[in-house]
Amino acid sequence: MREDGRTPKAGRREKHKGPTILRGAQVDLSTTDQRLLDSRGPTDWVHADPWRVLRIQSEFVEGFGALAELGPAIGVFGSARTHQDDPYYAKGEELGRRIVEAGFAVITGGGPGAMEAANKGASEAGGVSVGLGIELPFEIGLNEWVDVGVNFRYFFARKTMFVKYSRGFVVLPGGLGTLDELFEALTLVQTQKVTSFPVVLIGTEYWSGLLGWLRDTVLADGKLSEADLDMLVVTDDVEQAVAMVVEGVKER
Repeated sequence: MREDGRTPKAGRREKHKGPTILRGAQVDLSTTDQRLLDSRGPTDWVHADPWRVLRIQSEFVEGFGALAELGPAIGVFGSARTHQDDPYYAKGEELGRRIVEAGFAVITGGGPGAMEAANKGASEAGGVSVGLGIELPFEIGLNEWVDVGVNFRYFFARKTMFVKYSRGFVVLPGGLGTLDELFEALTLVQTQKVTSFPVVLIGTEYWSGLLGWLRDTVLADGKLSEADLDMLVVTDDVEQAVAMVVEGVKER
């Protein structure tokens, strides 16, 4: 007879392993403590899913600890492939500087290109320049203009830090990573997982094709609402972009 008063199927073993119930052939013959204290055997456990949970937990703890007292901040997204002679690199520097002058810290992905530009502008303006790095095979470390840096293994932990500690987002031209961050933010607002926050795109020529497709195809086919598109504002003027995101923060 089990604790809940029910009788297990005849001949079927049952084992409670923390919150997990194992039955039949799934019942193992050792205990968790036994495996923990036994120094023999392979080291594959460091790559197992339960161990990964602890690594994930540690990333959240480190991120929260590093950013909890950051104060109001604006997230800046943009391509790591933006070269220093690209006009958008200069816009990124100006953007970082103006965000700091408006009373906000700057948070980027901590990489090169547009991210580096925004961090540089923020740091040179005397503000707090934050970089949330990610382990990638083709990017090494944080750029030199990051004053507060946290490196992550997992994208979802990193994204949580962006959303939690940014009051709004400004998006410079970028590729798949930038689009991923942009649409992640928009989806969280649309599904009311987060309180609405402003999203401003810089570069009308760069973003016009995407916005046109969203309006002429996705909206026209009923896959979006007009309110969804209203979340996106596009401009070429950095000063105007910062003013719009700051105003959006105040309205929020």
